[in-house]
Amino acid sequence: MSKKYEGLARDIVQLVGGKENVTQAYHCQTRLRFTLADEAKADEDAIKAHDGVVGVIHGAGQFQVCIGPHVADVFEEVEKLVDTGEKDVEAPAEKKGAFDRVIDFVAGTFQPIIPALSGAGMVKAVMALLTTFELISADSQTYQMLNIFADGVFYFLPVLLAFTEAQKLKCNPILASGVAAMLLHPNWSAFVSAAEPVNFFEVIPFTLASYGSSVIPIILIVFVQSFVEKWLNKHIPASVNLVFVPMLTFLVMGTLAFSVLGPIGYIVGEWLSIFFTFLAENAAWVPAVLIGGLCPVMVMFGIHNGIAPLGPIQMADLGYDSIWGPGNIVSNMAQASAGLVVALRSKKDRKVAMPGAITAFMGITEPILYGTNLPKKYPLVAAMIGGACGGLYAGLTQTHRFATGSGGLPAVLLYIGDGTMQHLINIIIAMVIAVVVSGGLTFVLFGHFEKDDEPANEKDELPEPAAPVAPAAPALASGTLVAPIAGEVLPMESCSDPIFAGKGMGDGCVVVPADGTLVSPCDGTVSLVADTGHAVGLVSDQGAEILIHIGIDTVNLAGKPFTAHVAPGERVRVGQPLMDVDLAQIKAAGLSTETMVIVTNTPDFSAVSTTAVGTVSAGDELLDLTV
Repeated sequence: MSKKYEGLARDIVQLVGGKENVTQAYHCQTRLRFTLADEAKADEDAIKAHDGVVGVIHGAGQFQVCIGPHVADVFEEVEKLVDTGEKDVEAPAEKKGAFDRVIDFVAGTFQPIIPALSGAGMVKAVMALLTTFELISADSQTYQMLNIFADGVFYFLPVLLAFTEAQKLKCNPILASGVAAMLLHPNWSAFVSAAEPVNFFEVIPFTLASYGSSVIPIILIVFVQSFVEKWLNKHIPASVNLVFVPMLTFLVMGTLAFSVLGPIGYIVGEWLSIFFTFLAENAAWVPAVLIGGLCPVMVMFGIHNGIAPLGPIQMADLGYDSIWGPGNIVSNMAQASAGLVVALRSKKDRKVAMPGAITAFMGITEPILYGTNLPKKYPLVAAMIGGACGGLYAGLTQTHRFATGSGGLPAVLLYIGDGTMQHLINIIIAMVIAVVVSGGLTFVLFGHFEKDDEPANEKDELPEPAAPVAPAAPALASGTLVAPIAGEVLPMESCSDPIFAGKGMGDGCVVVPADGTLVSPCDGTVSLVADTGHAVGLVSDQGAEILIHIGIDTVNLAGKPFTAHVAPGERVRVGQPLMDVDLAQIKAAGLSTETMVIVTNTPDFSAVSTTAVGTVSAGDELLDLTV
């Protein structure tokens, strides 16, 4: 589809100094964004003069080439020409605080290995089913081989973690995996089994500890290795780097791993094991209640990425997970139930809530959380109460899962283990409690908060299918657009972004917002919701193609300040909420909140004029369009 932009993309890359000058490239909704090694090499005038380029702007440390609505197609060709190691069009994240960096580190280390852990977990579940129904014997070779299939991942977990952690810390993942392999070498295992002191060069004592299936030791080791390796790369000449950096890395890290870092990690792991055991024996209900009730909040703030790995860590130590798994699955069922009730009772919300509820039952809650439960609030409260109640039962009955996997209905098989079906029965009961409590509360609260919404019944017609993401433009007609957000109206020429000020994207106006509620300026269809949340596109029933661009360079905030309430293809009415915007967060990042309301097909109209002056409220008349 983007082949017609090959020439444009090739010329742009050449004019910004060639692919060697591009260290990063991605795009937002209107422009290509380059990070260049040397901006002086870019021929800005030639780029501006090129057909297909609206303009060039420098901002946020980037060289920005404004293309227009078809920027994604142009970027598809640019991506083939530059070699930056960045194949993702997402904007770089803003600077994070210490807590956010820890969460990001833990998530980046554990998330890549989740598929392997989940696959091994399901093999464990199959083994449990086969032995429970006496299809195979636990003494058979088939059982032993299946156990190898499942346990291989867990035994060599240090190697997998070393690789992913090294990728996260930007050191050599192969060298990190090599250091991890030392910890699992059969000869070291023999030393540990013999229980005889090991002294390196007869001077440095190596602590006898087994590192198979361990987690903490290798995380600590690779963390230190990242600094050692970078120091070596900096001080060893490039001509001999390939030989001496790996050699010295192995010698230094091997010595530190067996003498200091590994033992420290082993001790920390033992403390964690003691803590997990204490919780399981004395307060098993606490983690399940907290996670069952608060999991949606954790997801909203990304905290779940730092807590979820406690499950695999506990499983590596004790063979089961009671920290994350039970609370997570009942929370997901509670959210799905709350969303399902909204879908069944509300015809207008069914289109979003029904598919969101289905995916939540399968363990993916973001669609129902952000599409229905969070915007309406009362389903979220009901889901949190239901999740806490289900978690309480799971905790009081000391329900464990015996393998890592998703938090959806198929994951109930992971609760078969320990030679009993009781954990499976308990988790099913806990899920039923969560579903009944959250569903019942949502049903009651629906009647209080949405009295005017006619409940759906069996005679209701099926909802009309969603309009396509890129709907055909209706016949042009004159009309008006209302203000999508409250604030001070300014002419487009006063915009602090020269591309918008020059009306390269189309005519319209600027609103400096006074609050963070964005509503639809017309009756029409949503054509675009930016992945990063900073822009919304609509096609009005009069044929106007409208782009609402919230803030300047807010693409760099990676979606944090924006909560969308609509999706591409959705029909909207004038005044319907489109998005909530955290203006304070935008200002805290040092960015402008100027919101541009642009008619991108301005040439199709004889006139696009601003009718509002001064301060407007959302819904006040803003623009007049004349055919």
